[in-house]
Amino acid sequence: MFLTVPTLLTWARIVAIPLIAGVFYLPWDMPSRNLVATVMFAACGVTDWLDGYLARKLNQTSAFGAFLDPVADKFLVCASLLILVQLNRVNALIALVIIGREIAISALREWMAQIGASRSVAVHMLGKLKTTVQMVAIPFLLFDGVVFGLIDTRLWGTVLIGVATVLTIWSMVYYLQKAVPEIRAKAR
Repeated sequence: MFLTVPTLLTWARIVAIPLIAGVFYLPWDMPSRNLVATVMFAACGVTDWLDGYLARKLNQTSAFGAFLDPVADKFLVCASLLILVQLNRVNALIALVIIGREIAISALREWMAQIGASRSVAVHMLGKLKTTVQMVAIPFLLFDGVVFGLIDTRLWGTVLIGVATVLTIWSMVYYLQKAVPEIRAKAR
């Protein structure tokens, strides 16, 4: 269903992506741009949780919504990483690893679905942990300041994006290990 409340929230998350990027082209001082982009990213994170909750609560789950939700998340993460590379807050190699993994695992899942083995690459807790760490690291890096006079968000964001990168590689290896036996079985 294209026009349910949960699906509209997912579409809103996709529409917000160029708006978050656009904030950095406004004639405001950098701390203001950082704050607005961080708040927008956090709002997108809330809509990610809310659309899933409402889909279940209102019995509005759909195959299209199940497809669109992770696509919106991947777009949001990839676009945010590109912004952070442009701002010199994330190393390009880290962004390449994370974005490359997203593309590779999405393609693997598509292919496994075509050969009838999608269960072997179903979402695992490791992938969820990777996503959670990314979704905390990115707003820290977008904010790029000190919170409560104590928390250096660039420092913590850098540490967390490093952890997310390790989890990214680990989860990719996990999914590939799960897929290889299925691929070998289908090749016979």
